[in-house]
Amino acid sequence: MPNVYQPTKLGLTKHSKLSVLDKMIAQDLSVTLVSVWSVIVVIIVSREFVRVLDKAVQGDIPSDVLAILLGLKTITIGISLLPPAMFMAILMVLGRMYRDQEMSALFAAGGGPGIIYRAVFLVIFPLTLFAGWCSFYAVPWAEAQNEKILKQGKQSADVRGIAAGKFSDYSHGELVFYVESISQDNTLHKVFVEQQEQGKQGVINAESATLQDKPEGRYIVFNNGQRIQGQPGKLDYTIEQFKEYSVRVASEEAPGTITRLAGMMPGALWGSHDINHISELQRRLAIPISLLLLAFIGVPLAQSAPRAGVYGNIVVGFLIYFSYGNLVRVSQVWVVHGTIPVWLGAVAANALLLLIGVLLLGRFYGWRWLLLKARSQLKAAA
Repeated sequence: MPNVYQPTKLGLTKHSKLSVLDKMIAQDLSVTLVSVWSVIVVIIVSREFVRVLDKAVQGDIPSDVLAILLGLKTITIGISLLPPAMFMAILMVLGRMYRDQEMSALFAAGGGPGIIYRAVFLVIFPLTLFAGWCSFYAVPWAEAQNEKILKQGKQSADVRGIAAGKFSDYSHGELVFYVESISQDNTLHKVFVEQQEQGKQGVINAESATLQDKPEGRYIVFNNGQRIQGQPGKLDYTIEQFKEYSVRVASEEAPGTITRLAGMMPGALWGSHDINHISELQRRLAIPISLLLLAFIGVPLAQSAPRAGVYGNIVVGFLIYFSYGNLVRVSQVWVVHGTIPVWLGAVAANALLLLIGVLLLGRFYGWRWLLLKARSQLKAAA
């Protein structure tokens, strides 16, 4: 009789490594994860994008970078929302299986928690590696680019929109420009400027002017003109003739300077004794760790009666996740302020979540069964 594939328990064939159940749960979990994650990201990113759009309307950033900022926001927010999206997807997929009595059939066929965990972690393990890489490299890069764009927009806001033949005011009315014409090389011709500086009013008339970026900031350089400065109501005015005169309209930090911790690459954080750097590393590490822990507690938490709703335990899941997330953030603040040791800030919230998972697992499968299973695994390992 020819050698053919013979099905064994739970759909595992002779030469296959994954059972039908593994593939079914992994596929349903992946599809549900993408759907849930997409909805959450669209909601949160839309709210953040409204703030960016408001800055563009006010002239703080140029409108041509809005699409870039939207993409950067999607990266930073999307990675942080992977743990709750995965947690919700696990509760929805396994909850549906309980409602449709697929879990009853699985347990009747001799399946146990190991079968479910194996199928779930087929998705969780690669996702954790991806989330860890993004948390340490992709997200800081996106944050750094976002900071650079916002800085450049803020620095150029005072001189954006100068048009020939009309008055334009900047810096809340402290600078008023009038340009008769602008040549193709962006040189301003027949320039009039009214400037408020330290309570004194100045007027500049020049034949031409150009915008120049220097290490100290952005300047308008006037050529061949006259400058009059004084205080309204008094007679001590200063009148100067010049061939070249510069006015700084925007200060600038050193090029490429990243001031926010979220935009710093891990190379600048590793080995640092700065408590803020240590707290930032803990924050980034919390994303992949939370994926593993939330998946661990999601399997027993998804248990529900066959006639119960699919979303019966999602409310409890939300409470667990938000409590865990708040505890992680509070622990980081306590670490920075020196309220708790660094090691405690790194393990406290994760240890509590692990304990919740063990309690849920014991309640679901029974402590006696878990102890017998653990003993058998230890004997097999020995």
